[in-house]
Amino acid sequence: MLEEKVRSVFADMVVLKDPKRSEFFSNLSLPSYMRDWLVMKFSGRDGTIDYDSVLKYINQYIPNREGFEILKYDLIKGEQVRFLARIRVNVNIKDGKVMFELPDFGGKRTGAGGLVEESVSEQWRDTLLRESENWGIIDLMWLNNVNDKGTIQLIGYKPFCPYKVDLGYYREARRTFTTEEWIDVIINAVDYNPKGYNDEEQKLIFLRRLLPFVEKRINLIELAPKGTGKSYVYEKISKRGWLVTGGTVSRATLIYDNAKKMGGLITRFDYVGFDESQSISFEQPNQIQAALKHYMEFGEIKGFDAQMAADAGIIILGNIDAERFNVSKNMVAEINKVFQESATLDRFHGFIPGWEIPRLNQDLISNGWALNTEYFAEVLHELRNELVYSAIVDESLDIPPKADKRDLTAIKRLCTAFVKLIFPQATSKEDISKDEFKKYCLEPAMEMRRIIKEQLAIVDPKEFEGYPRNSVPDIQYK
Repeated sequence: MLEEKVRSVFADMVVLKDPKRSEFFSNLSLPSYMRDWLVMKFSGRDGTIDYDSVLKYINQYIPNREGFEILKYDLIKGEQVRFLARIRVNVNIKDGKVMFELPDFGGKRTGAGGLVEESVSEQWRDTLLRESENWGIIDLMWLNNVNDKGTIQLIGYKPFCPYKVDLGYYREARRTFTTEEWIDVIINAVDYNPKGYNDEEQKLIFLRRLLPFVEKRINLIELAPKGTGKSYVYEKISKRGWLVTGGTVSRATLIYDNAKKMGGLITRFDYVGFDESQSISFEQPNQIQAALKHYMEFGEIKGFDAQMAADAGIIILGNIDAERFNVSKNMVAEINKVFQESATLDRFHGFIPGWEIPRLNQDLISNGWALNTEYFAEVLHELRNELVYSAIVDESLDIPPKADKRDLTAIKRLCTAFVKLIFPQATSKEDISKDEFKKYCLEPAMEMRRIIKEQLAIVDPKEFEGYPRNSVPDIQYK
């Protein structure tokens, strides 16, 4: 039985998942990675969970926005407070101070931020400053200076790092599963039940959503009916991604803030998604479009006086009606105009036909022992830095002469992500059979890019003339 095999191989990295438990945590507005940690903390070896202890812990250590107002009141009354939160730290080069903010409570504009004590920034420099955001147990106190202006100070910090990722162990563990079993392991790890899919093809299309988790700078478009769970995957599975769900997006927020001299969302996360992109407004859309085109091509962002590298993928999500489930028709009319221009569209590596994924229903909710979501998401994040997989792809592909550069970049990047996701144990070309490489990596990568090319030929026939012959390069297995 697959569940028992997962428990045996991964031991402490598994958790019992069930629909009722998922509903309980969903009502608390906690993401999956936090849910699984709490389940492991407050459940026995048989998976039975102490819900009262969970609620008590959450009330004490994981405040909501209203709870943070109470904590601020306690602070100004002279109390020190401690709780678990997501924290963002940066160095103010003008005054030499290290500052923090708590984005889940509104950041600096709501008073959820302040000064980092020097001893804390020294002790946790590599943790707090190396990555754009972290989760941790934080200790705060309030300082009232001589000008009668107070500030919150971070006086203590302990990283929320419940799982140590050992990629070597993870790779070896993969060797004990068949490819079919491993696909089910992945689906269960991100809270879905593989038994709820009609066939393997549906599972494989679902897995395409995870490619930006495991490979740098993968840009995707997914169109699907409402209720297929696309928002959930990008918002709840990993703390490493960010999903924009509405409102107005500025260049400063997304790309680079010239006033603060800080990078935007694409410098802080593994991917940035735009949910129901048609409903999102962009300030100065032409500027943002130009900046995104440059970033998606070269992996760098520019401010008025700065330039920096970033590796976030750009994900566009949109709802689409049944009559438009046809890749040979204009589907990009369903996404925001910022992304519709052919030069921007050409920089997207692949397309996900989300209508091929079943609507979320009770049978699709993970039910049984599975990999801890937080652990699995951290594994995917670590795999982004592994270079051996791109070398395997290069060794496996026979590239035709004069292949289009963007097509080739897209297919190789997607192919590498599929290898990382499905064959993490591979260290050389020989570790993946020809048939499996073609079926699970090369063919889906080419199909995803082919749909982008078809859409380009529809929206800009003069530039991409030759449709339908203007397809992707005929890349073969070497």
